[in-house]
Amino acid sequence: MVKYGLLVRLEAKAGKEAEVASFLASALPLANQEAGTVVWFALRMGPSTFGIFDAFASEEGRTAHLSGPIAAALMAKAPELLSQAPVIEQVDLLAAKLSG
Repeated sequence: MVKYGLLVRLEAKAGKEAEVASFLASALPLANQEAGTVVWFALRMGPSTFGIFDAFASEEGRTAHLSGPIAAALMAKAPELLSQAPVIEQVDLLAAKLSG
């Protein structure tokens, strides 16, 4: 069962919205390679507001993700693409429905 999650909010710099969307979409293959990442979603919540939601079965999976290639790439691109630092919240999942 998934118990642990991350909710990340990203605010694109003016004129960088398409680049943020492209960057997030390009991260999917990296997420697919992470054994501990059960689900991974890239979100657009408004014209310049984006997000990532991912979930994990263990705290170890969440920790590995936070120190993995997606997080590293995001932090490297943040000054160029984002108007402020990403807001990363660790959340506990109370219930989940997962199906294929």
